[in-house]
Amino acid sequence: MGLNVEKIRGDFLVLQKRIVYFDNSCVTLRPRQVVEAMNKYYYEFSGCAGRSMHQFGNRTTQEVDLSRKQLRKFIDAKKDEEVIFTRNTTEGINLVANSFNFKKGDKVLITDKEHNSNLLPWQLLAEKGTIKLEVINSKPDNTFSMEEFEEKVKDAKLVSIVHTSNLDGVTNPAREIIKTARKNGVLVMLDAAQSAPHKELSVRDLDVDFLAFSGHKMLGPSGMGALYGKKELLEELNPFLVGGETVKDTTYTSREWENLPERFEAGLQNYAGIMGFAEATRYLEKIGLKNIEKHEEKLNSQLTDGLNKYGDVKIIGPSPDKRGGITSFTIGKSDPHQIAMLLDHSANIMIRSGAHCVHSWFNKHKISGTARASLYLYNTPQEVDYFLENIKKIRKLL
Repeated sequence: MGLNVEKIRGDFLVLQKRIVYFDNSCVTLRPRQVVEAMNKYYYEFSGCAGRSMHQFGNRTTQEVDLSRKQLRKFIDAKKDEEVIFTRNTTEGINLVANSFNFKKGDKVLITDKEHNSNLLPWQLLAEKGTIKLEVINSKPDNTFSMEEFEEKVKDAKLVSIVHTSNLDGVTNPAREIIKTARKNGVLVMLDAAQSAPHKELSVRDLDVDFLAFSGHKMLGPSGMGALYGKKELLEELNPFLVGGETVKDTTYTSREWENLPERFEAGLQNYAGIMGFAEATRYLEKIGLKNIEKHEEKLNSQLTDGLNKYGDVKIIGPSPDKRGGITSFTIGKSDPHQIAMLLDHSANIMIRSGAHCVHSWFNKHKISGTARASLYLYNTPQEVDYFLENIKKIRKLL
């Protein structure tokens, strides 16, 4: 059964404007249900969780606990305490990188298409001499090279890779990667910022060790994310961001760490954001992640077919069935920023342009950047047609 897109669009007040929003890989729009869940906290019981014993504090604690259970359910984690609330995927990756008990010389593997959030933390550790960092090169069609991975993983300590690339939409074969890593006694972390919003995820089925994702890419609030980790592995991490609620007790010379997950949630949390994040996952579950994935692939095939009619348009990556809802492209030697600005100013079409925080890949391939159209559950075939009509006009201007 397909999506009732018109009904879905009714939940997004901003879509009443005459706009076409194709920048969903950066940040998605938010339905009224998410905004209402956040406002409920501010209007009805704006208290501190885990601290105050009054009715507002107790209600906030209860709602945070319920939200954590919902996030656990969404990714199919085993225990509530395996879900740590963060600001975003970036913080989740940094938490693991800076808390992991590396021995000098331990090797970390990443791919050549990592977002800066999954490059810079490891780069800095390598520069300090804490780890050795190695890069797995993609195949010519930008898909994952299992052959190179099988060779390089043999002496690694941790593999930290993007699940679905924000550059070209390619999803790496996580299940096969994790099985191969497991045979070699290597741990795996997935950057799921671009996969959690678009496909069903089960951390238990994948047997992944750590997984990070963001609320703002899946209908949730900005400044809200989550890190999953197997309980026994989280217990071994050393907290690097510490303060209120991370300890049970302190003296001037010692401390007793709090249990999971509070040990890694320092300071007053974004309670409204936590509740909004949970509501966003309920919304996605109600629609069905498989339905969303099929809808995006269908729209992307339509978009790709339209762009392929023009000889001067080059799409990064393989066929649309391997790129989900992302199409990253260039038009001749035109500046991608100019393409994006023309679409915005002349047609109210919003896309992303530039290096998409994957500067390393663009520098390697000597490409200045691309224009990127990224689709989601509220986009329509009519919007894709409108986009293609305006690409035709822009090509003439350029």
